[in-house]
Amino acid sequence: MPVTDGAIEKIKDMIVTGELGPGAKLPREADLAERLGLSRNSLREAVKALSLIRVLDVRQGDGTYVTSLEPSLLLEAMGFAVDFHRDDTVLEFLEVRRILEPAAAAMAATAMSDEDRAALRATLEDLGDSPTVEALVANDLRFHGLIAAGSGNTVLCSVIEGISGPTARARIWRGLTQEGAVRRTREQHEAICEAIEARRPEVARAWATVHVADVEQWLRTALGSTESSLPAT
Repeated sequence: MPVTDGAIEKIKDMIVTGELGPGAKLPREADLAERLGLSRNSLREAVKALSLIRVLDVRQGDGTYVTSLEPSLLLEAMGFAVDFHRDDTVLEFLEVRRILEPAAAAMAATAMSDEDRAALRATLEDLGDSPTVEALVANDLRFHGLIAAGSGNTVLCSVIEGISGPTARARIWRGLTQEGAVRRTREQHEAICEAIEARRPEVARAWATVHVADVEQWLRTALGSTESSLPAT
């Protein structure tokens, strides 16, 4: 194992075992390096790597601290990696959304507060009667984000938010090229919202599955009938 990787593992073990909890300050560099049997250079490289993935927070003139370790913070690195996706992986992102978003909708139907349900309804009503495709997709992202947050599961919410971006262009492309796509999207959003308002988790799950699968099936057909990839941004 490379020296830096070994240093990372030793610091990680201190966090996993609870020796260093969220918000804790690491010992002085010289003391920690001696304790862990590391060179100070290896320790610095390990700290730098762990700060990049938001496990550690290096504060100049103050010291190095363990972050809050909240899922939304730790999963930011996944969102960064997702930004490098290729167009030919968009279907895979949709497949993952089809697995996760119905579960989030079902959980939201039981866990969402009345205030959050009202916010979800307001999101639909904010769209207006004749939205542009771009406005619809932006509204779609807010709508699904509220449902993910309403699931009450911060890890699930962070993962869904992280993988939603790569499918946005596919949804815009569909709205511009497929007849009736905007109308169906609004109808499906309405059905999901009504199921959540009625606290019917399995109905919410079913409609969320239909909603994501509809986009996925369209994209499979579109990619199968044309040699062009998704339009560039």
